[in-house]
Amino acid sequence: MEVATKRSRAVLKVAVFSLICSVSVVFAGDIVHQDDIAPKKPGCDNNFVLVKVPTWIGVNEEEEFVGVGARFGPTLESKEKDANKSRVALADPPDCCSTPKNKLTGEVILVHRGNCSFTAKAHVAEAAGASAILIVNNQTELFKMVCEADEPDVQIGIPAVMLPQDAGASLEASLQNKLNVYVQLYSPKRPLVDVAEVFLWLMAVGTILCASYWSAWTAREAAIEQDKILKDASDEYLNTESSRSSGVVDINTTSAVLFVVIASCFLVMLYKLMSYWFIEVLVVLFAIGGVEGLQTCLVALLSCFRWFEHAAETFVKVPFLGAVSYLTLGVSPFCVAFAVVWAVYRRISFAWIGQDILGIALIVTVIQIIRVPNLKVGTVLLSCAFLYDIFWVFVSKWWFHESVMIMVARGDKSGEDGIPMLLKIPRMFDPWGGYSIIGFGDIILPGLLVAFSLRYDWLSNKSLRTGYFLWAMIAYGLGLLITYVALNLMDGHGQPALLYIVPFTVGTLLTLGKKRGDLRHLWSKGEPDRFCPHVQLQPSEQ
Repeated sequence: MEVATKRSRAVLKVAVFSLICSVSVVFAGDIVHQDDIAPKKPGCDNNFVLVKVPTWIGVNEEEEFVGVGARFGPTLESKEKDANKSRVALADPPDCCSTPKNKLTGEVILVHRGNCSFTAKAHVAEAAGASAILIVNNQTELFKMVCEADEPDVQIGIPAVMLPQDAGASLEASLQNKLNVYVQLYSPKRPLVDVAEVFLWLMAVGTILCASYWSAWTAREAAIEQDKILKDASDEYLNTESSRSSGVVDINTTSAVLFVVIASCFLVMLYKLMSYWFIEVLVVLFAIGGVEGLQTCLVALLSCFRWFEHAAETFVKVPFLGAVSYLTLGVSPFCVAFAVVWAVYRRISFAWIGQDILGIALIVTVIQIIRVPNLKVGTVLLSCAFLYDIFWVFVSKWWFHESVMIMVARGDKSGEDGIPMLLKIPRMFDPWGGYSIIGFGDIILPGLLVAFSLRYDWLSNKSLRTGYFLWAMIAYGLGLLITYVALNLMDGHGQPALLYIVPFTVGTLLTLGKKRGDLRHLWSKGEPDRFCPHVQLQPSEQ
């Protein structure tokens, strides 16, 4: 019965771990991406770009809409000051598939989608004297306007932009009320590197750094305590199983493989059930995990100060929870209030700060509680995560016609700005706004291996230069940096960060271990030979 209970708890912990790490992608803002399926030909080979469409009614500036440029037509100005302010005219007939009845003298013509091709509408509008054409989609989403596959070379001299249905309806209502409506069309360029990406990189590296030192310090304290106990223990006690650090869980190769299966199931569930109410459920779960993580971090931090030593070492019995320190009881209300305030006001502009604080606390706590016992388990875990990332970012498009990982990370179809299991920072100098984000899995999974390397260094009494931790941290930082380089080269298309991080981190430890002659200990034992065989920080993989 006890064995079954332990097995159930182990499976539950792997499931929770898989849910936290199921989103593993680096993403930046809302960008229109290339479409390799759409045919290209002379006159129809533009890149798809987002277009800003500020509007005026008379002299009063009104709402600004966002459209998408077509594959055909001239490119738009990138600066607002260079874009012409033009009057808008409503097409008659509305589909602009035949010559408009109203005479145009350089106006921007607003037309409905349907009944003829996009290029046919643009040809008719240009022949009628329009300076540009705004095509209103029949859905709220944007649609990429391309040329027909059997269409000859296209020669269109006016820009074409598609607007979402609600934007078109707003403009059409004003025009039908005989109001003078004006628009500008321009497509600002994104900066090559945004400061948000720099801060996000520092945040991820700093989180792993703090979590690794806490994990190694806790492990060393446990080893020292065991040494003291075993020196005074009788032979009978030596044959008993030494006590382990409370709450620490060592994963094995089976758990590492199981992680991919469970995480994939969670990801598909998130994708299929993505909606407003489902995001609310995730927010509650994240808030609960954030409270636990924040409480654990604060108690550990405050315990380092002598003013709180007595409160940290004095316990009271609480129903259903057992023995709880007075310090834990003192910080718990603050943690709960912090999480509740974030959950209630998470849609305001600066709520990302609260989400990042809760997320970092949760990540640090997970890396502290869940440990990789040796390099073998770490290699299996990260190799499985490597394949998981590639499959759900790239390969999933073949089955689902879209990247499942990116859809889940962005929170599409939910009405929310992404799911909460992400660290995010607003893009500061990007004219399109949005957030740079990184999934928890891109920090936790490699962080487990980096924390293992520091524990090994401390047990081996290795210096920073001769140990493995420094090189593991450098490898993680470089891997994440290359991820952001790829993100910008791919025009912001979401990237599986573990595709770049895993080869760097695992490859570095394997290469250094082989070169220094420590690979056998790293791979199987996860610790150096100790003078006392009864003391082990991490059990060897069976």
